[in-house]
Amino acid sequence: MARASKEKDKGTSTVKKRAVAATNNRSKKKRGSLKEYFKGVRLEMKKVVWPTKKEMGSYTAVVLVTCAAFAVVFWAVDTGVLAAIQAICF
Repeated sequence: MARASKEKDKGTSTVKKRAVAATNNRSKKKRGSLKEYFKGVRLEMKKVVWPTKKEMGSYTAVVLVTCAAFAVVFWAVDTGVLAAIQAICF
């Protein structure tokens, strides 16, 4: 019985040691310099596919129409709720 307990303790301590080692390895990870960061940003920005002027105009139109539609819906709901409250209270 004592042997099984020792083996169990040994396994637990090994797991703990591995967890501590993994934590230490993560904390020792080398941090890049600010220059390297912006170099990476520049590299990624070159991969971006930018919309054309025509596409940007159509996207803008869709956003404006959607905003206007939501504004009308919210106005209608607000007016309805106000009318309901006035009917109940007055």
